[in-house]
Formats: sequence, structure tokens, C-alpha cells
Amino acid sequence: MELGTVAKSRPLNENTMIIFKLPSQLATYLDNARSKGQTIGFVPTMGALHLGHISLVEASLQNTSITVCSIFINPTQFNDPGDFQKYPVTLEKDIELLESAGTHILFLPSVADIYPNGTGNLPHYDLGELENILEGKYRPDHFQGVCQVMHRLLGMVNAHHLYMGRKDYQQCMVVAKLIRITGMDILLHTCATLREARGLAMSSRNMRLNDEQREKAAIIYETLTRIKKDIKAGSVTGIRENALEMLEKEQLRVDYVEISDSATLEIIHHWDGSRPLTALIAAFSGEVRLIDNMEVSG
Repeated sequence: MELGTVAKSRPLNENTMIIFKLPSQLATYLDNARSKGQTIGFVPTMGALHLGHISLVEASLQNTSITVCSIFINPTQFNDPGDFQKYPVTLEKDIELLESAGTHILFLPSVADIYPNGTGNLPHYDLGELENILEGKYRPDHFQGVCQVMHRLLGMVNAHHLYMGRKDYQQCMVVAKLIRITGMDILLHTCATLREARGLAMSSRNMRLNDEQREKAAIIYETLTRIKKDIKAGSVTGIRENALEMLEKEQLRVDYVEISDSATLEIIHHWDGSRPLTALIAAFSGEVRLIDNMEVSG
């Protein structure tokens, strides 16, 4: 591991991960790499890393010359200040994981770097109905915060390829729209969700689950699997109600369980038998809010 202040001119090799804290130093290093024809892959995270994050790093390593991972806990995407305060911070472990995976660069910007003029009076992004349904409905302004930080990070890294996990399906769609409306030249890769032994989607929030809560949370994956098994043309109301019953039987507090058009997230009540569908769930196990999704047709 090397700090960018002393290693920004050192060639990358398999045993080196350079840490940059200043955007200007990162930009200088990456500008030099681009001038040599090297391609850059970017994995943005909020830390508390797990194997799902590492799978994104590995995808970038396979397809690009330089892989950059960022860790920044973004205050503007937490509509609940308590949730922001409880977000796990495991930087030393994160650095070890990234080094072991072969990550080339770790970017650790400060809040002042990302929001030099503060977090008030920030620009608004026109996301349409996408920010008003599902996660947008239950977490007001969350996706505006996602766009605020992603627009800035993407501008700082200026990568060719962006890697994000499918677990945050709606967030991936929001970022794809951000890329379109800003005209940024970057290719988004949405990568498969990694799961624990009983199917629970890997998430930084899982660190806050006790054994009993983790056991109960496994019903989320089982419910998605049941929806996929039961889906058929016609009304999906009964399938949704059965899914809700499965979740509540395990004492999960449900924000939503919906079956949506995979391309638009429009909530579907009657399926024509051909339209690609994705089932999405948000529910609390104890005090920990978990989300997951699964393509159930097409």
C-alpha cells in the first residue's frame, strides 16, 4: 500500500495499491494513464466491504487496465440521520480486502472534497417517476443524494467503465439515467448479486444483524424465489399477497413487496405473459432495513 502523495508516479503492479485522498492527485495520475491508452474501471462504495463489493472489483480487474475503488459515506443520501450515524465503518478491514483482491487505487475523498460549497442548495436532477416509487417513495430525496455524489465521483475519476451491484437495482437505474441526462461517457455494468449461504443478499447492513435477525432475513430470498416459481400471466395480486404473508410470518416489517416492469419499474398488477418482470422487496429484520430483488420472468 502506498499513499498517493509519495507514490503517484510509481507504476502499478500486482502488489501495489495506491491510496489517494486528494482529487487533484488522483486526476493527475489517471490523466497520465489515459494518455498511455489505459482503460479505467471504477467501483464506488460506502465502505464496510464484503465479497459482493470484491466481485465488482474482480469484474473491473478482468476488463480494464486500472481499477479504482472509492470509499465515501455520502451524507446526502440518508433521509434518516440515525441511519447515517449507524452506518458501519471498517476502513482497516476494507483496505486489507481491496489489497488482497489486487485493487490498483483506493480513493478516499472527504466531505469537503465532494461538497466544497456544503450540502445546501444542491442542483436537482430530473429523474421522473423513477425517484417517486419503491425506494424513492420510502426514502424521500435518497436518489437525489445518490446523483449528487455519483455525478461528482464520476467527474473526478473519469473512468471508462462503472461497476455496480444488482442488489441495488433501482439505484443502478437511477445512475444509468444520470449518465444519460449528463452526457457522461462511461459504460455502466450491473453485476449479479452475491448471496450468503441461505440466500440473503450480501450487504454492508448485514453487519448490524444478530443471529436471529439474520435467520429471519433469509425469508426475503425465499419469497423472491416463490414469486418466480408462481408467476404466470394474469393478475399478480394473489402472488404479491402470498409474498407479503411469507415475510410477515417471519415477523419482518415490510415497506414494500412489488412486481415491476424490469425496464421501467412500473408496478404491475396484471401480467401479459411476455413483459420482463422483476420482483423487489424492502423489509426490516429488527431495526435493519434490507432490500433485494430478482428477475422473475424474461
